Amino acid sequence: MPMIPWAKPDFWGKEQEYVNQALTSTWISGGEFVDRFEQDFATYCGVPYALTSSNGTTAIHMAYLALGIGRGDEVIIPGFSFLAAANIAIQMGAKPVFTEVDPTTWCMTAKDIDKCISPRTKVIIPIHTYGNVCAMDDIVMLAKSHNISVIEDVAEAFTSRYENRLAGTLGTIGTFSFQATKIITTGEGGMVITEDKEQYDAMWLYRNHGMLRKRYYWHEIAGHNFRLTNLQAALGCAQMEQLPHIIQERKRVHKGYVGHLSKISGLTLQQFQPKVDPVIWTIAVKLNPGAYPQGRDAVIKQMKDLGIETRPGFYAPSLQQHLYDCPPLPICEEISQQVISLPTYPTLDDEQIEQICTKLNGLRK
Repeated sequence: MPMIPWAKPDFWGKEQEYVNQALTSTWISGGEFVDRFEQDFATYCGVPYALTSSNGTTAIHMAYLALGIGRGDEVIIPGFSFLAAANIAIQMGAKPVFTEVDPTTWCMTAKDIDKCISPRTKVIIPIHTYGNVCAMDDIVMLAKSHNISVIEDVAEAFTSRYENRLAGTLGTIGTFSFQATKIITTGEGGMVITEDKEQYDAMWLYRNHGMLRKRYYWHEIAGHNFRLTNLQAALGCAQMEQLPHIIQERKRVHKGYVGHLSKISGLTLQQFQPKVDPVIWTIAVKLNPGAYPQGRDAVIKQMKDLGIETRPGFYAPSLQQHLYDCPPLPICEEISQQVISLPTYPTLDDEQIEQICTKLNGLRK
């Protein structure tokens, strides 16, 4: 049987038609699909300003620049997460400060953030891991009490909700990724959203080499090129049209996995608080060493030999001392060494889900 991939992009409607329109228009860099994608995204999120970027990492970079993050500043980041926000902080001369995460939701909490706040803290980065959403009411309240900005990293949680509000609309700025495995995709690409026009104007200027439209080749600031192409935005517009169907199918996949995995001893599923309505990016489970003494990495290899691609959890920064100055994070380290993420995409059918779970169950000792 063919390999079941860990993820794959799915195209549902007018992706090819819109890309062809962009090609024939000759507007393949900027163009009407970029403007439309930004407007459609802002409308969906219920915010006045949305700005495309070349990827989710540059979206975070633009947010940092808009908030004036610089050398000597500290940004607080969860220790179990994809570490783009930490890497960009280092590139800018800021210091990432890592928190523990909740052992059941695998997300950062206000309690752990509070321990990390210092006079140099400028921003908190809740990362909504795997489609879960951090407890944002407590985090936002804590941030406001210290006059600290909040940048939500929603790369893995677009369309997930917290108290019926979309992830990304709860903090100061929301950042998104449209990389090939994400909820919607443009191949590579990203977005920032904000309700603050000054932040939007600053990010727009940084994205465009620091140049205003009114005067070519005159730089107001030392900017970057973080622009999304019209071809990529065309894909994004087509994907946005299919969001209800994408959400429906991802929820079906999530429900199917939970139905099978909850019957297998030796596995722990990621938990979601009652306030969270998740749209899962990837299904992840923690393997009990007693049931899987061969270890997570061996299980990944065994699953591949059985025709199923899986991925490890994110490695805690405390395990990567060559790069991050991070004290021990026992909870993050345990999760990062025991979590395996399973194939997750909207066209994964129920028979494949059952097959994946059966194979995983068969590897227990």
